[in-house]
Amino acid sequence: MSLDRIVVGVEGPDPATNLAIVERARRRGFVRFVVPEPMSFPSPRSEEVYRRSGDRLVGPGPARRELSIHRVRGEADLDHALSSGGETTPIVLEFDGDRLIPLENAIARRGRGARPWVYVDAPREVPGALGALEHGAERVIARVHAPEEVDALEAAAESEGAVALEWRTVGLRAVRSGGVGDRVLVDTTSLLRPEEGLLVGSAAAFLFHVASEAVGSAFSRPRPFRVNAGAAHLYVLMADGTTRYLSELAAGDRVLAAVPKGPTRPVRVGRVKIERRPLIVLDADDDGSSRTVFLQEAETVRVSTDAGRRSTTEIGLPARVLGVGLPAARHLGHAVEETILER
Repeated sequence: MSLDRIVVGVEGPDPATNLAIVERARRRGFVRFVVPEPMSFPSPRSEEVYRRSGDRLVGPGPARRELSIHRVRGEADLDHALSSGGETTPIVLEFDGDRLIPLENAIARRGRGARPWVYVDAPREVPGALGALEHGAERVIARVHAPEEVDALEAAAESEGAVALEWRTVGLRAVRSGGVGDRVLVDTTSLLRPEEGLLVGSAAAFLFHVASEAVGSAFSRPRPFRVNAGAAHLYVLMADGTTRYLSELAAGDRVLAAVPKGPTRPVRVGRVKIERRPLIVLDADDDGSSRTVFLQEAETVRVSTDAGRRSTTEIGLPARVLGVGLPAARHLGHAVEETILER
């Protein structure tokens, strides 16, 4: 779950508590806030701060966009909320009673329009709101009444549920030298099982599963926190479903650890190491399209196949590798609808 979609709704009993909530949330990595009018505090441009005044949210200057807050007690209230404003303007929903079903209805009925923003009363409600109908709310405003509640909000983000992935098995058509290049080691703050790994590839349309180093070799000890993930240009699947280049990863980022055809979980990056190493290229046939991945040639770098994990020093033809299919077109890591051809 991305913290970018979680908004800290500051609702403490007094100004001092509200300021303490903001400061604690900042330390936890939150950058979006809804604060009561007329609360004011210095805010960097990287933050998004809305102020609530009655049934309105007033956005940051200079545009100061105003959004209406719609109280939803039943179907008629939801109909009224969805008929207000334009397709590109978010609607802000406060539910009084049922929450998930009406939110799913709102997301479905908005179609390609701006997805709803929604208030929740407790951190435990955040994952459901962000995952409703697969897409979830565009923003989830979580009410926070005391600084210590920020910790519960962060914990809710860390305990994100499983992500559904479209697993595929494709046949390798070539294994060849990739020369020497910059490869990226991803060390996580979590211990990984041998079958867990990251999803990486030269094109988002197919990401290969590269297993962790939880199993060592005859000459190296296990590194259960590490994935030798591949060349710097590769995409890697993040915990929020976006992609990023391996070279862009930094400490604190959240990547998706996955078991082939099994569970997934978010893990944090603790360290990234980029070094020059010999690479090999795995070239797979994905319904007539070439899908490649550049990996270090080493006994501890293992790719998941239909016959188990195989190191890059031993894999050859024939072999069938496991991976995940995603929408191919990307803009800053987010899937977009456009024509794209990658070679």
